[in-house]
Amino acid sequence: MRLLHVVPTYFPAVRYGGPIHSVHGLCAALAARGHDVHVSTTNVDGPGDSAVPLGRPVDMDGVKVWYFPSRRLRRLYWSPPMGRMLKQEVGGFDLVHLHSVFLWPTWAAARAARRSSVPYVLSPRGMLVKDLVRARSRYAKTAWMAIIERANLARASGIHVTSAIEKADIEKFGFSLRGRIFDVPNGVVVQAEIPKQQGPQPPYLVMLGRINWKKRIDTALEVVKLVDGVRLVIAGRDDDDLAAALRDRAATLGVGEHVEFAGPVDGLRKRQLLQGALALLMPSLSENFGNSALEAMAEGTPVIVVPQVGIADSVRESGSGFVVAPDAAAFADAVRQLQNDGNLRSRMGERARATVAAQFSWDAIGVRMENEYRAILNDFRRSG
Repeated sequence: MRLLHVVPTYFPAVRYGGPIHSVHGLCAALAARGHDVHVSTTNVDGPGDSAVPLGRPVDMDGVKVWYFPSRRLRRLYWSPPMGRMLKQEVGGFDLVHLHSVFLWPTWAAARAARRSSVPYVLSPRGMLVKDLVRARSRYAKTAWMAIIERANLARASGIHVTSAIEKADIEKFGFSLRGRIFDVPNGVVVQAEIPKQQGPQPPYLVMLGRINWKKRIDTALEVVKLVDGVRLVIAGRDDDDLAAALRDRAATLGVGEHVEFAGPVDGLRKRQLLQGALALLMPSLSENFGNSALEAMAEGTPVIVVPQVGIADSVRESGSGFVVAPDAAAFADAVRQLQNDGNLRSRMGERARATVAAQFSWDAIGVRMENEYRAILNDFRRSG
């Protein structure tokens, strides 16, 4: 198949995390299976631009990535050169996969695909949650939904979600959909174990990802207050300027000396941080999947998550950690069990690694997505 993925920004942008990794992991897995995979994206990297060639393909793990400039309306990733490319080239692809909502590239690509009679799949990437829409940019997103996004969703040949939770969130909107909603989770690169290296002094807990209001980091601070002898490492970019307020909150709780803000981590440093942790905490208000939990599991580290995290069912079924109520007392109880029972932590870690290898390798995810694409193409041809 000749596949076009459309995403607002892509590697080597440094300000963005989970979604970029997930899209590239999927694209690389599909390319490894022999498909001709292209990505259309912008060079936007926060307030600046990634230093990449424009308007010609850049090979990344077998994926042909096309970068286009966005000079105005950058919050929407508006790019007239990308629009021209989509209008001219979409007809040459078998299927288009869109990875965003509320942003211009998705609208432009969906429109181009419809005009060229090419089926498209839309991945909301966790952005279609009513409570989150109400909490942030409610009026702008509601207007965009009414004018643009509802039609994009309604006419998609398939809606890709990464968990049952994300599917249920989308169904709450009551969209009239042409295509079915299908579930293919995110994956992770399964790597050999690494030697333990000197890092933060154990025992410590870790939160990994953007420092963001929906992550409920204040809950993790309260856990440190409730559990004797543990520290908390918060690793991620402070995009919303919340670190100062969180430091103040930690000081008020009397745990300021036990909380470390490590900044963004990647590569070997991230693996070592996860591997040495007692557990990864994820008390988020909402997570369509929970990439950092999957990364921790791949390193043999138990995870403690709330039911609102997409990967929660897999954690519960596999015994890779705890699924607890979204309050500090429940998290603290789970932490104490791991702290007091090293065998329990080892068993959960082993189950976590085995679950990732069996269900969440990118090879396995690539096969599942390929099968979904084929089914969508068959349905599209029959209906056409």
